[in-house]
Amino acid sequence: MGKNTNRVKTRYTDKELKEFKKLIDEKLEEAKKQLEFYLTQLSETANNPDSKVKGLDDGNGTAENERLSRMALRMKKHIQHLENAKLRIQNKVYGICRVYGKLISRERLLAVPHATMSIEAKEKR
Repeated sequence: MGKNTNRVKTRYTDKELKEFKKLIDEKLEEAKKQLEFYLTQLSETANNPDSKVKGLDDGNGTAENERLSRMALRMKKHIQHLENAKLRIQNKVYGICRVYGKLISRERLLAVPHATMSIEAKEKR
């Protein structure tokens, strides 16, 4: 890019995108493990006759299944957001605010790697 410091940066460099991809891959691995945990817990409670009987007595079994289902659904959505972020990296449009078209701050992307809006755009929403 040269040494022209007056030039406005319109996208993250390939090196920066590679770093973000690594972070997203780590987050994806973690999210998939968490999803697997929720699904295993759901499966275990569904296949455990004791939990069904106990659930009829006090409603805890049903409430726990609903909680696990909600958590699993949230994790699936989170995984999809991360996968979409990887596509944006592949297409070299990662980190560009979908509202203003400017770069989302590096700090924001490190905190929320699947962000599609800058803090300014998010606050105006």
